[in-house]
Amino acid sequence: MFISFYCISVFSQDLEPRAYASVPKGMNVLAVGYGFIKGNVLTDPSLPINDFIINTQSLGVNYIHSFAISKKLARVQVSLPFADMRGRMMQNGEEITGSRSGMADMRIRFGINLTGLPAQERKDFKPNKEKAVLGVSFVTSIPTGRYYEDKKINLGSNRWAFKPEIGVSRKFKNVYAEAYLGTWFYANNTEYLTNKVLKQNPTLTLQAHASYYFKNQMWVGLNTNWYKVGKTTIDGQVSNDVLNDWRVGATYSVPIAKAHALRLQFHTGLMSNFRT
Repeated sequence: MFISFYCISVFSQDLEPRAYASVPKGMNVLAVGYGFIKGNVLTDPSLPINDFIINTQSLGVNYIHSFAISKKLARVQVSLPFADMRGRMMQNGEEITGSRSGMADMRIRFGINLTGLPAQERKDFKPNKEKAVLGVSFVTSIPTGRYYEDKKINLGSNRWAFKPEIGVSRKFKNVYAEAYLGTWFYANNTEYLTNKVLKQNPTLTLQAHASYYFKNQMWVGLNTNWYKVGKTTIDGQVSNDVLNDWRVGATYSVPIAKAHALRLQFHTGLMSNFRT
């Protein structure tokens, strides 16, 4: 796994199966998730830094509410992440360690299904009748994360970001297939390394998921995403950063009680291209 040198975002690599799947209206879901990330951090090759490794443990609290807008199914999701990051690197032959702990950037996602099942009460909800869904969403990343103006590695990005997205999904007997296309737009970070201005062009994102469902509502899925990362400049100077990133993962979900489920997810990087 690779992590960019200029800013750490705990949930920067989205792999979100079933983001547009139909659910009953009036549903309220509270989910708590734990994540562990280990990766190499990419630095400017001219710097005397090597073996830069970061381990991050994260705890995310997510709340989802579904409702109706003109008989269309809509939902809002609020994600509140907390993280503990610990890293080490070799600089000029000397090992240096550091850590960051606290809140990361909060996200709010609003989405609506334009086609598919209409918004229905739980007693009328019949997911087996659904075939195809076309949905749109808008994600806002709020700079609530802990940020140090004089540090390059942070939990928060110190900037707002917005992602409009369109998603399609279709059920084929026991298989549920999905694809989402979106673009992140970023505000400027005017306090990068205290007084520098960090700007970034929009980032194109593409996700695809295929899930197989069993009779007991257990399901397993394969997930992938691809990023076309926007050019980053610091005070007008182009930085050496990631151009493309391709990741794959797997998801396992099993019901553990009525209206409760346990979900496990793993993902890793397959390919990264960098600006030189």
